[in-house]
Amino acid sequence: MEITTVRTPGLGDSTYVVVHEGQALVVDPQRDIDRFMFILSETNAELRYVLETHIHNDYVSGGRELAAITGAELVLPAAGAVKFDHLPAFHNEDIESGSWSIRPIHTPGHTPEHLSYVAIVEDEPVALFSGGSLLVGSAGRPDLLGMDRARTLAHLQYLSVNRLARFPDEVGLFPTHGAGSFCTSTVAGAHTSTIGQEKRSNPVLQYDDRESFIKDQLAGLQPFPKYYAYMGPSNLAGPDPIPPLQLPELGLAQIEAATVVDIRPAETYATGHLPGSIGIPFSDQVGVWAGWVLPFDAEIVLVAERGQDVDEVHRQFARIGFDHVQGVVYDLPPTIELVSYETLRIGDFLEQMEAGLIQQVIDVRAPNEWDEGHLDGSELRYVPDLFADTAGIDPSKTAWLLCGTGHRSTVAAGALERDGLEPAVLVGHGVTDVLKHLGTIG
Repeated sequence: MEITTVRTPGLGDSTYVVVHEGQALVVDPQRDIDRFMFILSETNAELRYVLETHIHNDYVSGGRELAAITGAELVLPAAGAVKFDHLPAFHNEDIESGSWSIRPIHTPGHTPEHLSYVAIVEDEPVALFSGGSLLVGSAGRPDLLGMDRARTLAHLQYLSVNRLARFPDEVGLFPTHGAGSFCTSTVAGAHTSTIGQEKRSNPVLQYDDRESFIKDQLAGLQPFPKYYAYMGPSNLAGPDPIPPLQLPELGLAQIEAATVVDIRPAETYATGHLPGSIGIPFSDQVGVWAGWVLPFDAEIVLVAERGQDVDEVHRQFARIGFDHVQGVVYDLPPTIELVSYETLRIGDFLEQMEAGLIQQVIDVRAPNEWDEGHLDGSELRYVPDLFADTAGIDPSKTAWLLCGTGHRSTVAAGALERDGLEPAVLVGHGVTDVLKHLGTIG
């Protein structure tokens, strides 16, 4: 059996293309299915099934389109009750695929309908595709459907991960969520593993009782992007195919009604950008941050430097259902009025701190990062929280925004400018670096 992992680092997710004796299946495909079609074309295998482990909350599924294009059967948990044709999968009712079969295992917890799928070859389990149930070093978080259901789902997750741990040690573990995903309850580790390795090292399998597991699952939960609220309903109804991923070049006169996302480097954006634009420097998480701080499916225009991979950014937007990216603007004319703010590298920042010139520090990292260490006198205001409310920031003082590298601080600067505040950003370094220089941490 050959299993190809297709990672989407910005979302922290994996899709699997599985081939055995000329037949193939794909597990949890994202919306840009061209990646999986290419792998399948290289194998010459017949795609028999497209498997979905659950109704996804972090991306728009490509399962429906992939099955339609290839003629494969689309398999979803029967309890998901989606609104389009599919093959419903039931617990322990094998799905045959020639000389091998797929066994659905009901593993609720991340979502109520969640299934894991076990590949069975010659009556022996070989590979377990666990979706958002048992992960490498973690488990899928139980709160995405609301805290009023989180305790019940955490209880179910306890039963599910221990059910999966009963498979033989040598069975491979291939979860959908992993490092970088907001769908994990704690920090996930590597992308794949084995049941034996997880039994030895995964904290979620070390609890002696259910209540301790539930308490810890619910204790360390971190915020998740607001666009998640739209993914479940979209995947339940049946998402549309991905839009064409080619962006026209636009002039400034064509972007008046759009939300402008500037993907240029942080210091370039700070030097001069369009009033009202949001700086999200290019990375594999441009789409995630846009989905976190912008209205869902906003009309978007990108501002970019020539040579930046705007098609990749467009793809990231499409993965989370932002289908109205109108085009891209290059080469901002020197004749137009731009907005700017101050940036400093760490040496100059430390000098200004020692001179008493840094009077207001806003830490825009996540709450768990703050808990691990922060600057005395700083204020925690996570980036998404600033876009909801900047109240309490002193307008008479420059607000120095600090994160890990300056990336998230650049995003946060747009929220402050929107409300008439004066941001400034530490770039290239972050809070941990400052603490090390101050001797606060080793």
